[in-house]
Amino acid sequence: MPKSDVPIYALAVLLGICAGILDLTVHDVLVTALFVLVSTLALGFVRPRRPWRWILMVAPFVPLLQLMAYLLLTWKPYRAQIWEAGLGFVTGAAGCYCGALARLGVDELVRK
Repeated sequence: MPKSDVPIYALAVLLGICAGILDLTVHDVLVTALFVLVSTLALGFVRPRRPWRWILMVAPFVPLLQLMAYLLLTWKPYRAQIWEAGLGFVTGAAGCYCGALARLGVDELVRK
């Protein structure tokens, strides 16, 4: 991993933690899914090579923070909320690949 990617990976982890906290505070799956979508879209645009890595850096924090809240806090999610936490993987996949595709399109337009 080049040293120039370290801040981007740190940003991805921070965005993932923010998505998990957003899910715990708002309790709205649509807002969380849109946040994951926009986060991975931006990361895929900034670093379009191997866009799948942004899914793995952002999306797992939503169910992970739900698990931590279940174990450490008094907040107990419903069964549906646990399954909905996986929606971040779907929107994250769409976001990172659309961001990478947009970057390739912009690069192609600027090159000509």
